[in-house]
Amino acid sequence: MSALKIKKGATKHSAYNLRPTFSDVEESHTLAVIVDNEAGVLARVIGLFSGRGYNIDSLTVAEIDHEGHTSRITIVTTGTPQVIEQIKAQLGRIVPVHEVHDLTVEGRSVERELALLKVEGKDEKRVEALRLADIFRASVVDSTLDSFIFEITGTPAKIDAFADLMRPLGLSDMARTGVAALPRGI
Repeated sequence: MSALKIKKGATKHSAYNLRPTFSDVEESHTLAVIVDNEAGVLARVIGLFSGRGYNIDSLTVAEIDHEGHTSRITIVTTGTPQVIEQIKAQLGRIVPVHEVHDLTVEGRSVERELALLKVEGKDEKRVEALRLADIFRASVVDSTLDSFIFEITGTPAKIDAFADLMRPLGLSDMARTGVAALPRGI
């Protein structure tokens, strides 16, 4: 009998290869869900996520066909490949859901987000904020003697980078729309 016993449920990984297995790696996925535009549908989708402990990183909803009464819900979520597959399968079983697309795996897609950032500052900080806004192609949509409100569109990473640079210059408030995404090509 071996002196080494493995606990039930423990894995047999080598101590020299501690990289996570494929199933342990969490990935961010953008899901496009086409649903009937009716009361309670969004609550059902959100309930699926909250009831199973899945997190929503970004959420946008808008009607896409007025005559057909359909809306697109774009959800950015993170999970292992198995969790993402489970989310897609469970979304597909909700009755008013017509289609579920994983834009992350179905091919290239275009993702954009809109953000408004309020930056308060004077003198050199004010000049630097304007210079950086120009580099990031952010627009000034409101200005007072003490602050600016910038509007910026782009990928979530671009908005994060702009916000990180604005923090030391006086970033005091921010509002983000969440990701809107469409698949590229035909």
